Amino acid sequence: MKMKPAEFIALSACTMMLTALGIDIMLPAFGELRRHFGLSEGSTATAQIISFFFMGQIAQLIFGALSDRFGRLAILRFGFPLYIIGGVLAAFSPTFELMLAARFAAGVGASAVFMTTIAGVRDRFVGDEMARIMSLVFTIFLLTPVSAPFLGLAIMSVSTWQMVFLTPPLFAVFVFIWSLRLEESLPPEKRNPLNLGSIGRSFKAVLSNFTFLRYTAVATLLFTGLSSWVASSEHIVGVIYGKPALFAIIFASIGALMSLCSFMNSRLSAWLGARRSIRSLLIIYTFIAGLLMIFTLITSDPPSMPLFFIGIALLMSLNLAIEPNSSALALEPMGDMAGMASAIYGTLFFSIGSSLGAGISSMMEKGVSPLVMSFFVFGLVSLILVWRDTRTVWK
Repeated sequence: MKMKPAEFIALSACTMMLTALGIDIMLPAFGELRRHFGLSEGSTATAQIISFFFMGQIAQLIFGALSDRFGRLAILRFGFPLYIIGGVLAAFSPTFELMLAARFAAGVGASAVFMTTIAGVRDRFVGDEMARIMSLVFTIFLLTPVSAPFLGLAIMSVSTWQMVFLTPPLFAVFVFIWSLRLEESLPPEKRNPLNLGSIGRSFKAVLSNFTFLRYTAVATLLFTGLSSWVASSEHIVGVIYGKPALFAIIFASIGALMSLCSFMNSRLSAWLGARRSIRSLLIIYTFIAGLLMIFTLITSDPPSMPLFFIGIALLMSLNLAIEPNSSALALEPMGDMAGMASAIYGTLFFSIGSSLGAGISSMMEKGVSPLVMSFFVFGLVSLILVWRDTRTVWK
């Protein structure tokens, strides 16, 4: 039986959820991991567990070319086993270094799943409609940061951190089986040949499109801030503010607001259009980031706990409302190069964003000013990039 739109949206959300689940559920286990591997209590090294997973997204460049030649399903079904095997190996790695390698492998698997999901949405929808669908996907997807920290804590209360790490690959088995119902979205007549010349032409065509580069840069900058927050959240709450017991509640509350904001964007993009929406949201984002930076610089670092986390909640929520619009606008002109474009898009904002985010995280041993200042700078640069889009801006 053919998959209906509602089921397609739910499945797309679950496939993308694997990336979030592979991160959020294990954040409460970082304290136990430090003890297990003999790291100091205030060590920021555990942030590398997140960063290496994100860095695995560089494989999207390969998967993009392969999916444009062999279709989306073949790549999707390769990614699932890699994600599952990498997750299992990470849970039983005898050293921290081997765990990071396994996390990178799992990230490569997640990149195949993530890239084919976005390409599949682009194959079916374009423009404002794609922004609306992606917002609905993100709304379901963002249930993960709401529930995952509590699930991680619940598992640790009855088991070990290894079981926390095994949960994402176990969930991936279920989603993998469900994905077998998915139909191919790229028919054979629309596929590109797999040779260096064809790949080079596609690569050049994507990277020479200024609209694509503009909105990919926006997504990359904002994801840098988001990845730094996610990787450092347990350290910020537990070490910098000294309230480890509040971590799950704070993280989940921010996730709930993010989900609500993403859902609201599905209505906003349908009403105003993706380009007008992203402008409005970036103005608000930059204004809030600027206020948070000023309060941090003129009062203390870290600022008061309520002020900081209210600011983070608003910024992260706006971030997840902006991303579906930036992805829709970046991929809109790509047409039959959606696979390569999705791969380059995902590679840039995941690998570059996570690498820069890891650098920011490493500077936050005792304060949060590096993160706060980054939010403002990234918001301001993104706003300038979007404002310089000289096409028809109010639609």
